[in-house]
Amino acid sequence: MMSKMIRRDASYFFSGSLLWVWVICCFVACENEVRPVHIPDVGSSALIKAVDISSYPEIALSNANYLNVLGEVEPLLDILKEEEINTIRLRLWIDPSNGHSGFQEVRTFSNELKAQGFKVWLSLHYSDTWADPGQQSPPSQWQNLSFEVLADSIYHYTEKVVAEIRPDYIQLGNEINSGLLHPFGHITDNREGFLQLLEQTSAAVRATSSDCEIIIHYAGITGAEWFYGVVDSVDYDIIGLSYYPIWHGKNLDSLSVTMQQLATVHDKDVVIAETAYPFTLDWDDYTNNIVGLQEHLILPIYPASPGGQSDFVRDVADRVHAVDGGIGYCYWGGELIAWKGPQATDASPWENQALFDFNYQALPALSSLGGGE
Repeated sequence: MMSKMIRRDASYFFSGSLLWVWVICCFVACENEVRPVHIPDVGSSALIKAVDISSYPEIALSNANYLNVLGEVEPLLDILKEEEINTIRLRLWIDPSNGHSGFQEVRTFSNELKAQGFKVWLSLHYSDTWADPGQQSPPSQWQNLSFEVLADSIYHYTEKVVAEIRPDYIQLGNEINSGLLHPFGHITDNREGFLQLLEQTSAAVRATSSDCEIIIHYAGITGAEWFYGVVDSVDYDIIGLSYYPIWHGKNLDSLSVTMQQLATVHDKDVVIAETAYPFTLDWDDYTNNIVGLQEHLILPIYPASPGGQSDFVRDVADRVHAVDGGIGYCYWGGELIAWKGPQATDASPWENQALFDFNYQALPALSSLGGGE
């Protein structure tokens, strides 16, 4: 819970004479002015203010130029730092076909991020490609293994990742609503196997790091209470939820209620692990966009405009702040401009939800993420 992050320093105390001086001064001050109790600012560095920019190493090869809020060309990481983003989330695939989001790339990029002062949050997909509620395919090198060998493999892989990349936060799987490493780890068809595999990953983290925090990640709010009841025996630190209106409903009050219920019932911190919203329904390349219809929006509150995107981000952040145990949020795909050009059919399905407009200039939502106005 958030209270876990606050410690009262009891190492300072006053001698008798100094204590009386202090009391008298406080009394005089109170006679003249009523001072409010200080509440930590929502922009506190303790809050996770993250952006997932997993595709940036690939985009950087195209020499695309990102612009800051003033319209000046500036390195992407500098822009994020100036907007008070403090954590970068990266996906990690085991043997991707093109090498992007593989171990070597993620380790190199993680070292660069840490050198610039960012915390690193890894999303382990335990797959060669996307893992999500609809697919949890084992990597090619783990195909046709016995359950015992698979459990040993996932333990040692997780151990290697933590030892060599040294993340601050690590997700044991990505959006594991249906489990992981199907069929052995299917949450309904083989729940015992699912829990054993998840416990192996957790044990590997604990054996390798004393301070890396473990996130278990569920997509959406419907069914979340059931899911976190299933994984209650697993050793982890943070509940991570995805929330996209197109898939998870358009009622932010339901999001607030679910976050608080989960934090209270399971005595865990809660983070929004993924969210995003469009600043337009237009497109900047020929790759089909995932969000592109009015029915995908929360109207009239959040139109598909720079202001609507910014308001959505700020409201989600405020709702996290209001939860006793809400510790942060992450915007997914903030870097996903149409980097291959206007005619590309295999580039960004997300450029209308990026944190940079079609001129690659930073949008107001980026400042909202960082806690600014």
